Amino acid sequence: MKYLKISSVALAVAAALVGCGDDNNSSSSSSSSSSVKSVEFSSMPAPTTADKMAVTHSSSVAKVTYSDGTSKDYPLTYNKLFGVKDKVGGNANAAGQLYNYKMEPIMDPYNQPVIAETPDANSLLKVGGNLFLVSHLEYDWLLSDGSDAYKVANWYTRMPMSMLLTGITQATDGKLSVKSQKPLDFSGVDGLWIPCFGSQTPWNTHLGSEEDYDLQYNPLNTSGYATTTAGLKALNEVYYKNEKTANPYNHGIIPEVTVKEDGSTTIVKHYAMGRGTWEMSKVMPDGKTAYMGDDGTHGFMLMFVADKAGDLSAGTIYAAKWTQTSADAGGKANLTWVKLGSGTDADIKALADAATFETIFDAVAPTAGTCPTGYTRVRAGSTADECLTVKAGQDKAAAFLESRRYAALKGATTEFTKMEGIAVNDKDKRLYVAISAIRDSMTDGADEPANDIKLKKVSSGATYSADLKGGQKDTSGAAINSEYVATNMYVEAALLGEDIAADALGNTANPDKVANTDNIFFSEKMRTLFIGEDSGMHVNNFVWAYNVDTKKLSRVLSAVAGAENTGLQVVDDMNGYAYIMSNSQHHGDWSTGKNAEVDKALATIDKFDANIGYIGGLPAIK
Repeated sequence: MKYLKISSVALAVAAALVGCGDDNNSSSSSSSSSSVKSVEFSSMPAPTTADKMAVTHSSSVAKVTYSDGTSKDYPLTYNKLFGVKDKVGGNANAAGQLYNYKMEPIMDPYNQPVIAETPDANSLLKVGGNLFLVSHLEYDWLLSDGSDAYKVANWYTRMPMSMLLTGITQATDGKLSVKSQKPLDFSGVDGLWIPCFGSQTPWNTHLGSEEDYDLQYNPLNTSGYATTTAGLKALNEVYYKNEKTANPYNHGIIPEVTVKEDGSTTIVKHYAMGRGTWEMSKVMPDGKTAYMGDDGTHGFMLMFVADKAGDLSAGTIYAAKWTQTSADAGGKANLTWVKLGSGTDADIKALADAATFETIFDAVAPTAGTCPTGYTRVRAGSTADECLTVKAGQDKAAAFLESRRYAALKGATTEFTKMEGIAVNDKDKRLYVAISAIRDSMTDGADEPANDIKLKKVSSGATYSADLKGGQKDTSGAAINSEYVATNMYVEAALLGEDIAADALGNTANPDKVANTDNIFFSEKMRTLFIGEDSGMHVNNFVWAYNVDTKKLSRVLSAVAGAENTGLQVVDDMNGYAYIMSNSQHHGDWSTGKNAEVDKALATIDKFDANIGYIGGLPAIK
């Protein structure tokens, strides 16, 4: 986090803390005056006993080597800050409590609080002299526990969601604790729908997401807005209390949260960045180029280039065209970029407020795989093909409000599956893209409208690399105003998943390799890519550390069996300490009967009380 400002006093304290304790090779005073040369993580074993499989824990050790040749070992530990059911920091309600547009707690039909059990993104931010944590509440598990309270007719499978702002206290030994907490109010930006992963901008704000599966409209469904029904019902009836009407075009937009030193916040949605089922967005070190992960099947890869660095309110969006050069080992491809359009938040928001699918497109169903003259067959975000044509004067609305469909119409690739986290390695000018599963639209499909991606199925997925370059042109020959344009995609050997026949514990992917990569974060100082899993193929999901120089892959955390690792953020230096932020959600979400001892251990935990926390024990990495 090189953009954070640290006082001279804090730097002096940090230098002293780094040198504390016994040194493996020489006196501790030598390390205190040296910069970090490298960080190496030991790989903790995958748990094999019920007691270890039923808890979130770390037993990894970080070996920090300094420029003077000395080194020191730092044992890592997992620290839970709070759970979604906890009342902390003066918050009158549980941390995971959901609210309507008037910031009134949402209650279920039995007058019980509706609490989100799925924390996701974290941004630990230093603002002036204060520390704050912005956290996502992704979605709700209503109907999952089988209790009578959730069997009421016309109740909801999804809820309008929210984010939390937690004030953080840092002790002299680096331990973090909760100082204050409040829910964030999204009523001024039309509410929030399924915020998944997120990131931090170079100017120290939080960049969120909206994964709007339930708000994707397929016009060829015989019931019209069938795929939007669940989401719009929840927004209209629960969030707006039938006092306002929700619009799907106000969702699937990247929100930005600015936290001020006094804990007040401002929230905007960046309509200029396009609309999709956004897992997250990551701004490059230039402060103007951003990449988005479009999570789902038949998704696309979007690049946004802002008009000005540090301002995401205006710019140009491009969609990637995949030109495959190999189908082996996750595949290889060259990338070119199709310009979709240029716009501002204000003008796209105005279009969104007035638009419907029917005002943007004419659409018909294909007949025997063909479309009428004047229509183009696309498959974008759906398994159903559509014959589309953009109505006169609606190209801008199509580009920004139906970005995936418009990308397909313009010849970009809409065959990516489960595109999740995005990270950047600035020194090597390399982008990392998590593809949680290589399947479905990424395999060879002869019936697809384009069939650009033709890879061998790897259900456990891969983390792709892409080289970033300047001086690039879009497919029309116009210059792209960025030095961070992805030009290819490929997979390093250690980052490709490996599917296996079920082992004795129930793993169907090699437990010593990453399965179903999801959250990813690159630490420039540690030269390490951190990866959090969201896998049903591993009984326990892990957080991994992959050193891009040594190519060593190390397991650094194991979550409760069945739980997903979320909220990944790495802070190299926060007042003399480093932190790996890490949450977990849907604890114990696995098929019972695989292992009686594990079932017994999981029966003792509260599966709905998810963790917000961090891996601690590291000194500042400078």
